[in-house]
Amino acid sequence: MRILTFLHSFEPGGVERVALRLVRRWRALGVDAPLFLGRADGPLRGEVADGLAFDVPRQPRWGTAWWETLWMIAKLPGQVRRTRPDLVFCAGSTYTVVAVSLKLVLGRSCPPIVAKISNDLTRADLPPIARHAWTTWLRLQAKYIDRWIVMEESILPDVDAQLGPVDRVVVPDPAIDEAQIVASGGTSFGMAGKIRFLAVGRLVHQKDFSLMLRAFALGRGSDDTLTLMGDGPLRLELGSLAVSLGIGEQVTFAGHVPDAARRMRDYDVVLMSSRYEGVPAALIEALAAGRRIVASDCGPGVRALLDAGIGTIVPRGDPVLFAAAMRGEPSRPLDRAACRERARRFTLEGAAELYLVSMQDVLERSRRTGPDLIEPMPYAEHAS
Repeated sequence: MRILTFLHSFEPGGVERVALRLVRRWRALGVDAPLFLGRADGPLRGEVADGLAFDVPRQPRWGTAWWETLWMIAKLPGQVRRTRPDLVFCAGSTYTVVAVSLKLVLGRSCPPIVAKISNDLTRADLPPIARHAWTTWLRLQAKYIDRWIVMEESILPDVDAQLGPVDRVVVPDPAIDEAQIVASGGTSFGMAGKIRFLAVGRLVHQKDFSLMLRAFALGRGSDDTLTLMGDGPLRLELGSLAVSLGIGEQVTFAGHVPDAARRMRDYDVVLMSSRYEGVPAALIEALAAGRRIVASDCGPGVRALLDAGIGTIVPRGDPVLFAAAMRGEPSRPLDRAACRERARRFTLEGAAELYLVSMQDVLERSRRTGPDLIEPMPYAEHAS
């Protein structure tokens, strides 16, 4: 079985990190798993994909970062024709437009497509008209994706409501390695009354870091600190906001940090203020590290991760309630063993083979129904 995975680049992102880890694991298990990148830029190339063979098309002089989705739509059909995979893996919700376009271009000669749902489907953060357009787009996707990978059982009702009767299976998101749980340590909280808050994620609209900064300004102690690990287009805007709120000296914008998951053990509370999420890798990493968590109610996957008192969930979009949760976290009992046990569901070692079982099932079913699939041919991997 040949599984083709496509990504825009090696730029940081939870979807990209998990996809690269899956490709490496599949190859270690003896699976033919080619990887196609729109461009070879980004720090994940050295952090996660070191030594991982991949293909990349010849780049135009004006670059592709600013139109990467259209670039992938244009180049992926040719890559599929050349490498002739049995199946195409769409690694996350941001890539489904490319997957749908591939089906439209190749028609019945397109291999089956398995897509992972990586974000909240209901998008309660959108205004009514935009939410209606979003739902229409989801129903269109449902006509072209052969199987959906759902990262957590709690998301299934939303899948059924938003996508209708589709082929879907639950496979926990392989966000961590087993070794991350075993190595996780630390039981102390704070240092001499100083609470070290941490947030990990791209500095983009979805993550709503502006709300987090406002909440920190309301709920911080005089010695508390907030570190934001991640980069993105809102970096300057958020920095200016921190200064205007009078917390500039207590907030650190650390930029992209290669070992953010390991560094979590140096902090006390992990924060997430997102408008919408699927099953966030940052929260799984925080559970594996036995860290306390305050998160916005940004999707059923988050609620499932943090139920039974494992974390604190606050209504989305309310900095006052978020600040109150931050202040109350030091006094909340926490069972770190329970946190790590919950994280254990989301290991690469457990999930990679479940992906393969599901993909093999899709392929066998497709062969039984007799679509005009492209026949496999030898594929020579190379790093470009």
